[in-house]
Amino acid sequence: MSFLPGFGRPQPSSAEKIANAETEMDMITEMMSRLNQSCVKKCINPDYREGDLAKGESVCLDRCVGKFFDVQMKVSEKMQGDAAMKQGQMGM
Repeated sequence: MSFLPGFGRPQPSSAEKIANAETEMDMITEMMSRLNQSCVKKCINPDYREGDLAKGESVCLDRCVGKFFDVQMKVSEKMQGDAAMKQGQMGM
């Protein structure tokens, strides 16, 4: 294993970098869509009476978004841990 950058593993091509960026954008877009659907459904009354959010709606959205991202982080950490364990088992 080399400690010099660029040595030891092949560098991705421009096409691979673009494909990876597009995949990441698709994942972020999907996550934001789920966040929007979930929190708006829970927090905003479909009977609009004012142009601005009410205090209760604003607090609800703030909490919902916070919980959504907490769960996303926990799921991500769990998946990374599982992947690391699998790789560790394969290396044995």
